[in-house]
Amino acid sequence: MPCTRQELESVEKNNLAPYAQLSSQSRGRRHREEPPEWRTEYQRDRDRVIHSRAFRRLEYKTQVFLNGTGDHLRTRLTHTMEVAAIARNISRALRLNEDLAETIALAHDLGHSPFGHKGETVLNHLMNGHGGFEHNAQSLRIVEWLEQKYPRFPGLNLTWEVREGLMKHRTPHDRPVTDKHCVARSSSLEAQVANLADEITYYSHDLDDGLDSRLLSEDQLKREVELWRLANRTVEKEYGRLPDECRRYFVIRCIIDLQVKDVVHTAEARLTSARVNSADEVRQHAKALVHYSPARRCQNLELRKFLYKNLYYNPTVNEPHLRARRVIEELFVYFLQHHGEIGSIARKQARRDGWHRAICDYLAGMTDRYALQEHQRIFRVEP
Repeated sequence: MPCTRQELESVEKNNLAPYAQLSSQSRGRRHREEPPEWRTEYQRDRDRVIHSRAFRRLEYKTQVFLNGTGDHLRTRLTHTMEVAAIARNISRALRLNEDLAETIALAHDLGHSPFGHKGETVLNHLMNGHGGFEHNAQSLRIVEWLEQKYPRFPGLNLTWEVREGLMKHRTPHDRPVTDKHCVARSSSLEAQVANLADEITYYSHDLDDGLDSRLLSEDQLKREVELWRLANRTVEKEYGRLPDECRRYFVIRCIIDLQVKDVVHTAEARLTSARVNSADEVRQHAKALVHYSPARRCQNLELRKFLYKNLYYNPTVNEPHLRARRVIEELFVYFLQHHGEIGSIARKQARRDGWHRAICDYLAGMTDRYALQEHQRIFRVEP
């Protein structure tokens, strides 16, 4: 006999912590649908995200290095998959809803523009006076409006809890509307886990890409980054001398492991101290409960400063992004003057949201390579 949704919901109820978000207690979807037969509501959401066009485009969007500059360097898609894996691991350890945390993680970067954060910065500047641009808000916009897959509603019609999780960097007033009985001051624990899994992933794996590209060196890291020294000592003690590639892999693996363990133990202590007994009590809590310990936070801030100084602002990384900035600026101005070239769906959006927003949506949805191809086609520039 197939395993039914009701049986899966019963497993959640029996096995998850009292403060986990149960799929059977979801606040539902904006547009009512019949519940799935053999999946929970959050499992359905996860599948909808994976099958979306916005998710597929992440394969050709920049994480740190411009897409296509190295076969082993991470893209926005591989980063997203790594975030989802870590979010599941932390959620499982804390007895939270893995499916919800994974879905939020898989959807969290759907709204990223081409060319990474440099692309986000220039679109925000171009949209000054027209609502700005921020990738978390754009992720929500994609799943609520821009994906066009279903005959009865726009977007993916995801559950309220997933959409809530996509607003991780904004104020409670900007979260999806809920019922009047829930005053949300924080997001669900699953959303908090996905948020922190994102941070664990991009610092650790950007470090890996920086070493792989030889823009960073282990000698630098030993001198300047305590977390690297700690992980390196742990690996040397356990395995002795290893070949370079294997050693680097295990040191970064150790860094991730140290961070995950720290988050699990710190969150467990905070949850015990807060005495929360339901998902809504978590939302009413004044501060997030999923955190690093103070000592680990200091180590991560040191790593972050190191990466900004030595990787993100390195000319090898930064100069291609400066060209990308010009590409987005020139395409934006061009499409403002040539409305007929942005596609029928974007033109339809313009009737509701105005041309600036429609063009911003159009450009934000582009992959790195498509934006460069369009710029070359329109302006006849050499690749």
